[in-house]
Amino acid sequence: MAKSNDPVDLDAWLQRQAAAAAASRGKPTGESLSELWSPETDGNALTRRGVDAGQALLEIGAIDAAQLSSARTVAVQTPGKSIADILFDMGVDEPSLQKVVADAAGLSFERIENAEGIELRYLQRLGTEFCTSHGVLPLRMSGSRLLLGVTHPDNLMIIDEVRHKLGVVVKPVVICREDIASVVATQREEEGSTQEVDQIIAGIEEDDVEVVQTKDEEVDLEKMAGESPVIRYVNYLIFNAVKEGASDIHIEPQEKKLKVRYRVDGVLFEMMNPPHHMHAAIISRLKIMANLDISERRLPQDGRVRAMVHGRKLDLRLSTLPTAQGEKAVMRILDTRSIQVTLDQLGMDPDALLMWKHQIDQPHGIILVTGPTGSGKTTTLYSSIAQMDVRTLNISTVEDPVEYHLNGISQVQVHEKIGMSFSLALRALLRQDPDVIMVGEIRDAETARIAIQASLTGHLVLSTLHTNDAPSSITRLINIGVEPYLIGAALNATLAQRLVRKLCTHCKVQHTPTDATIEHLAMHGINLQQVWGPKGCDRCRNTGYSGRVGLYELLLLDDMLRDKIASNPSVTDLRRVCVERGMVTLREDGFKKVGQGITTVEEVLRVTESTI
Repeated sequence: MAKSNDPVDLDAWLQRQAAAAAASRGKPTGESLSELWSPETDGNALTRRGVDAGQALLEIGAIDAAQLSSARTVAVQTPGKSIADILFDMGVDEPSLQKVVADAAGLSFERIENAEGIELRYLQRLGTEFCTSHGVLPLRMSGSRLLLGVTHPDNLMIIDEVRHKLGVVVKPVVICREDIASVVATQREEEGSTQEVDQIIAGIEEDDVEVVQTKDEEVDLEKMAGESPVIRYVNYLIFNAVKEGASDIHIEPQEKKLKVRYRVDGVLFEMMNPPHHMHAAIISRLKIMANLDISERRLPQDGRVRAMVHGRKLDLRLSTLPTAQGEKAVMRILDTRSIQVTLDQLGMDPDALLMWKHQIDQPHGIILVTGPTGSGKTTTLYSSIAQMDVRTLNISTVEDPVEYHLNGISQVQVHEKIGMSFSLALRALLRQDPDVIMVGEIRDAETARIAIQASLTGHLVLSTLHTNDAPSSITRLINIGVEPYLIGAALNATLAQRLVRKLCTHCKVQHTPTDATIEHLAMHGINLQQVWGPKGCDRCRNTGYSGRVGLYELLLLDDMLRDKIASNPSVTDLRRVCVERGMVTLREDGFKKVGQGITTVEEVLRVTESTI
């Protein structure tokens, strides 16, 4: 039905609506009429029907006289168009305008903050197109009446049509066009997301991700799965993440949407936006898979899932965190294939690689690998252990948690809640006749002292620290309470590392450096004709990068450095001495790889800092 703005007698329309409602329910007209709205009058000039909206806006200061005069001129030239519509087209603040329209019609005015209180069943019956084109929106039930938001309260024919379509008595209230647009956009997004989910999971079966159940598992996961599409959608998230080579899956609730991001090659990419209403179901499914309490949503939880994906056994570490918008979940994908790399494949400079192999062949001492979380420290340590002869050596590890299971090696899991700390596990291992001990991380003075004692009594100890560069690891040990002379006596070498993205070998192109990077290239003696940059192709997801390579800073301790450490130097002085004695810094190693066409200047500058 075409929209009409012709004036209609409001009282006559009320009588017709009341009579129709009464006839349908067998009630007298007067009784039915009492259920309808009636204009409120309080003596205010703005509440009397027939008040000019433009004049009312002028009185309250929403427009000026020039705007009103211009609007009235347009109204004369465009018969049938109300002064309110003309002022709206002129850009007058819509809430102020609609408030005046409501007062003039004797109706209530409402703002709609979100779509949560909307009668979606009636919205779906009317259709979003109908609501948008006719300026109506079903709000909520008030007794037996439906509050109907309208932008044109004088358009009684549309209000009457809505009543016929829905079969309920309606009570109009005035709302804004922008609120209708917001609700309709949200509804369409929900509908579109649901259709997208259906298309995504069409080719995914419930057994594509097979949860490996342990003996003490009490939950019947097959029964819990049922036929729900949520199960298949969660399977798709994991299945697709493994396919894309992601290391982490982030499920992040927003105010009106749900965001899923994958971390690929150390960088987060937004992959999809499932419907917001699926959030609780997705988190609950993940908790069920990890044997967590699905009823606990106020406290963080951690769990582990063993699964078979693409025929490969994977460990998935789940962490949930309550946020203001709901529970956020992060799942770390632990793939044993990612650590099955040799030291030769890590990207070390040939000279540094030769010296590192010599260090891990030493019979005793401490070797440290340093860097932030996600810099590849665990991979380097596991690759180093893989170089050792497990048949003739007793190799043990203390980890929190045990991320990857290695054959022929005793791996101990730390449990702080029951008192099984790094220091306690390390003491126990020393009674197990070890040759090589790997400590997941030196976190406190007690663990550091035991590791040093073990190294001084004939054991090779490998461990990690969270420091920015190799010299900083020495000052960190001093700061946590280890005597400098003990560090100088026990420490053999420190390896700092970072991971940078490698250029895709299928699409990398000759790159003209910017003015900002030319200076860096000149400082490191790199020919500008040897610089490569990313282009993007299907094999690298159009990013220009595929895979990662390590940057390394190897510090070997000699007698001069041991004497320097004993004097408790500052990190600045120690770094300067190390560089003078030939240590290659992280940034220098990075620019070597830029010159070799392996990575880019931007990647090196992203993960390293100038230290000299």
